[in-house]
Amino acid sequence: MPVTSAVSAARTILTRLHDVMASRSHVQAKLNTVVEVIGEGLDSEVCSIYLLREGMLELFATKGLAQEAVHVTRMGVGEGLVGTIAANIETLNLAEATAHPDFSYRPETGEEKYHSFAGVPIVRRERSVGVLCVQHAESRRYDEVEIEALQTVAMVLSELISNAGLVDDEQVALGPQQTGPVRLPGLTLVKGLAMGTAVYHQPRITIEHVMAEDRDAELQRVYHAFDKMREQIDRMASQAEFGVGGEHEEVLETYKMFAYDEGWSRRIIEAIDSGLTAEAAIERVQQRTRMRMRQIDDPLLADRMHDLEDLSNRLLRIVSGQMGTAASQGLRGDTILIARNLGPAELLEYDKRRLKGVILEEGSLTAHVVIVARAMGIPVLGRVRSLRGVVRDGDLLLLDADKGEATVRPIDAMIEAFDARFAKSKERAAAYAALRDVEPFTRDGTRITVLMNAGLRDDMPNLALAGADGVGLFRTEFQFLVSATLPARERQTRLYRDVLDSAGDKPVVFRTVDIGGDKVLPYLRHNDGEHEENPAMGWRALRVALEREGLLKVQARSLLEAAAGRTLNVMFPMVSEPWEFDAAREVFENQRLYLKGQKKLLPEVIRYGAMLEVPALAEQLDVLAPRLSFLSIGTNDLTQFLFAADRANPKLAERYDWLSPSIMRFLKRVQLSLAGHPVDVTVCGEMGGRRLEALALLGIGIRRLSITPASVGPIKELVRKVDLSEIEAAMSQWLSNPPPSLRGALAQWAAERGIEAD
Repeated sequence: MPVTSAVSAARTILTRLHDVMASRSHVQAKLNTVVEVIGEGLDSEVCSIYLLREGMLELFATKGLAQEAVHVTRMGVGEGLVGTIAANIETLNLAEATAHPDFSYRPETGEEKYHSFAGVPIVRRERSVGVLCVQHAESRRYDEVEIEALQTVAMVLSELISNAGLVDDEQVALGPQQTGPVRLPGLTLVKGLAMGTAVYHQPRITIEHVMAEDRDAELQRVYHAFDKMREQIDRMASQAEFGVGGEHEEVLETYKMFAYDEGWSRRIIEAIDSGLTAEAAIERVQQRTRMRMRQIDDPLLADRMHDLEDLSNRLLRIVSGQMGTAASQGLRGDTILIARNLGPAELLEYDKRRLKGVILEEGSLTAHVVIVARAMGIPVLGRVRSLRGVVRDGDLLLLDADKGEATVRPIDAMIEAFDARFAKSKERAAAYAALRDVEPFTRDGTRITVLMNAGLRDDMPNLALAGADGVGLFRTEFQFLVSATLPARERQTRLYRDVLDSAGDKPVVFRTVDIGGDKVLPYLRHNDGEHEENPAMGWRALRVALEREGLLKVQARSLLEAAAGRTLNVMFPMVSEPWEFDAAREVFENQRLYLKGQKKLLPEVIRYGAMLEVPALAEQLDVLAPRLSFLSIGTNDLTQFLFAADRANPKLAERYDWLSPSIMRFLKRVQLSLAGHPVDVTVCGEMGGRRLEALALLGIGIRRLSITPASVGPIKELVRKVDLSEIEAAMSQWLSNPPPSLRGALAQWAAERGIEAD
């Protein structure tokens, strides 16, 4: 059957189906007419409709098989050819039906004389509600255009069947992947436990109208949507945040390839020609894509097909005008949010009271959305693949980011076990909260300073709630990341003043803007416009600030004005050599002199510090120490540079342990090099917030930790159980003669003394 005749046949069938379903006949009469119409339209000897009822696929109507079998022949989902189609939501096209391993003979149908068989699922909202199949006496495979005509008819039939109330949308045929509990492994990005219903960040578009009234109008709608989508993709590709090489660039190139693919757009236009609306045509082609995805074993090709599905969803949202995210619709209860990826601004749009956890298809430990989520106390699981095929909107989810997994549709026993763990976790949190006003002294009487990290105005109440000694790291770049334009000086000043007011007498260390690498601002680009091969080691942090001096000047003045009459602690990120620290300090001092000339009230004291992330700085700390008030060690980036391992790479994310003798020796050397200098040494970042790692840090002489608010209680509790002389002696021995596993040795040491590890 040529393409034109397939399209023509489909269009004729759709027109006749519309008339049939609009008639006043009872439902059974309508279905009897429907199979006749489809059989004639496709020149088929047999046409049958099986619908799901009470969990079984029942023969509802047939042309060609024995009429006595109608409402008698029933089979389970997964049973026989029809059951296999429904279970797997796949098409079967067989020259000899009996040769298929899933063939199940039903003598009451009289089908023994028919050899060839083709069947397509009747899909409603990504679920099988029935099967449409055709049969011939002669042994032959059906042409692809015939199959496509069947699929088009099946799509329309799904709407007609649903509107007629023949199937309950809740009682649909689901494969084992969509009914029973499924464990989804992933990468822990933010630890924690959460339970809630699944909500997609970009909700699936529900198509209500399948049959088109005006073909030309539908074509114009889809042409307009294609133009708009291609504009969006081109704009994304031109933005600095995507122009840095590597994975993003590859994804976008694939996007562009699909967006301009004539075969894909032609299939959508052909579907409209057959009588479908623009939305239904896109969905129809998307169904074909999903079926192909299930047959692909190659992970690279599967990823590409996922990209195409993403693009189809984008096109569907444009053509339907439904562009909003789940945040704009509001969350109705405890929610686990699902997304391919998220930006920090997108995360902050959600109701914090109802957002209990996040699952990402992508995501990395160093992404700034993860830092925001950690500050909000929301567990995050990343690198979870193929979510669309397994998780439905409204499914119950148990998110165990401690173990790095999520469970979809858990059984009662799983929920009970999870509840027990959750209750234990809450008890532990209550015990930590009781330590809020308790000062963290070790068993031998040494006071350990426990500070918290922050980056948003909303983080500041956690200072009192957690009982931290102050803010050891305030990430000023968050204000830049969640803003569409460069924040004005007045806006920056207001934020910094509010933060200092919230802190009261407790110190706040402001880190100057740390952008670049994985934190690129779309409104701030390279002067030369060139892409970076390795952005983590390129134009970022203090390097940006010193080149764009206006950026640092505005921030300096804002901080100086906000800290009027108080102590200002300012820290420069990613200092590689002493001259960079001196240049940044000079910008602040020049602004201080300017404000002094303007008779402005100034900070009483300005303390300047540096962040040690680049190993090279460790070799010149003796030179820099006399100019430093404090030094913060940024363990996230430091680990990356020490091991030459991008921690955003999922293959390397957990390969290199913080409790590596290499890292611990390096940190101990930094600590010793500043002994005798009046310089406060603080370890910032995720490392200090983990109990076992914190124990090791205490053992090498670190006495100041800056960690997430959620970690303050656990670390305080740990400190009170430690005798510093014991752990220092143990660490000294281990670092002199490293054991096969420092982590294992430390964990055993802690267990023997009743110190609970992570």
